[in-house]
Amino acid sequence: MSLGLKRGTVQLEPHDKQWDEAAIQTIKNLKSILGDDAVDIQHIGSTAIPAIKAKPIIDIVVGVTDFDKVMLHNEQLRQAGEIVKYVNNLAEELVDIDEMQEDSDEHIVAVANIMKQYNILMEDENLIDFSSIQTEAYKLLIEEPSILEEIQQKIKYVINRF
Repeated sequence: MSLGLKRGTVQLEPHDKQWDEAAIQTIKNLKSILGDDAVDIQHIGSTAIPAIKAKPIIDIVVGVTDFDKVMLHNEQLRQAGEIVKYVNNLAEELVDIDEMQEDSDEHIVAVANIMKQYNILMEDENLIDFSSIQTEAYKLLIEEPSILEEIQQKIKYVINRF
């Protein structure tokens, strides 16, 4: 799933079910940050309509009774966005969180703790983010060599370095 467009670009794509999943997760994140200060949060715009092509940009609207109260969460919202970017990027790598937690650099340990908590939340909610799909596929092929063998028999060019 790709989201976003370069400035000045207009591009329509067929509906992607992952847009719905991303919107649901974003709404959950916003609700956890804003709490009762948000009276309603909805996925709107063309990505919310399965029957039409859309720009790959998810629009979310937040209904509030007091905008000033929501602005009190501004720093928390900014930090959440930054943290998710880093966690998603790291989730694509095969890093060892336990090893990172033992690092002497406190910043590495902090990132490892955030990743560990993120993974716990994802597991508790029975969710998988797009960047983790690659890692899970890799783990499956390592843990189940028969599946790797079956894929290699069906697909001619599969890397055999597991």
